[in-house]
Amino acid sequence: MRILHVYKDYFPVLGGIENHIKVLAEAHTATGHQVVVLVCAPGPRTRIEELNGVRVIKAGRLTTVASMPLSLSQPLILGRLQADVVHVHSPYPLGELANWLMGRARATVVTHHSDVVRQARWLRLYGPLLRRILSRTDRIIATSPRYIDTSPWLRPVRDRCVVVPLGVDHRRFTPPPAPFDGPPTILFVGRLRYYKGVDTLLRALRDLPGVRLNIVGDGPMRGRWEALALSLGLAERVRFLGEVEDDRLPLLYHQAHLFVLPANARAEAFGTVLLEAMASGLPCITTEVGTGTSWVVQDGVTGLVVPPDDPAALAEAIRSLLSRPDLRVEMGRRGRERVEARFTLDRMIGAVARVYEEVLSQRGG
Repeated sequence: MRILHVYKDYFPVLGGIENHIKVLAEAHTATGHQVVVLVCAPGPRTRIEELNGVRVIKAGRLTTVASMPLSLSQPLILGRLQADVVHVHSPYPLGELANWLMGRARATVVTHHSDVVRQARWLRLYGPLLRRILSRTDRIIATSPRYIDTSPWLRPVRDRCVVVPLGVDHRRFTPPPAPFDGPPTILFVGRLRYYKGVDTLLRALRDLPGVRLNIVGDGPMRGRWEALALSLGLAERVRFLGEVEDDRLPLLYHQAHLFVLPANARAEAFGTVLLEAMASGLPCITTEVGTGTSWVVQDGVTGLVVPPDDPAALAEAIRSLLSRPDLRVEMGRRGRERVEARFTLDRMIGAVARVYEEVLSQRGG
């Protein structure tokens, strides 16, 4: 099978979608498929590379506007490539439009990773085109049933949607030999963007004396949130660790009592870090933003779900779990079982391959 992935960036650019494409591309290459990834280069020159058996075409980029590359080369290259299945990763208007107008693949699959949240004014212009594109897509992958139910873009085309949850390497993230016995410690992992809600977590920490917080990740909000931690008098209890090495991350999950993802917007569509934490045997606290976060974490079973932007409710949830070690252990055990049953990388990779096979079968072979 000839598979073509289309998005804006690819490894070594760090990001959830970029890593997702890399995992799929390398896994499907390893099973004998021909995989090409078409993205944009950081600069104006087009480059072709081979990374772990995957042919990666990085089309020249003119500039970037509202987080989207502007490239004349990418649509032209797309129009020349032949594939059995093109897999467009959305939101990415340039790729969606280019494939709709110029794509030559026999079948089209779109993974709807997230709704467009912040560019509401721009979306009023692009929205009608996006609806038409989705209505003509062979299959739309959503990462949770919750997102199909709540997305204004997916509900009208739910007959074309299939749920393929994201996966995690459950062999890499495993429970520790014994529960962490250090001082009360919370862990957050993720890109430091506005919708992660770390400011809510910092304000909740004011009401939790003696509790420590490790923040793993970097991003545009880091400086502002470091200043907020300082102004709240939390500098001695909060550590901003930045990006950490891959082999160190599992240890940081082991050195915590619970994991918190306090998202405040639909841009947090799933929360793969929740799977890493659950696989590591940690109970999780997250928020109800109408996306996969409150589907991944089962309230009262594998963790707790609280309203977004509510420091008091978040503090109470943290206090409740920190005061009940037996419940934390039980929730951590159930979380690990849930990952093994539903959210492994092998399950995700196999499910996506089956989607490709189904759409090609419907197209006649």
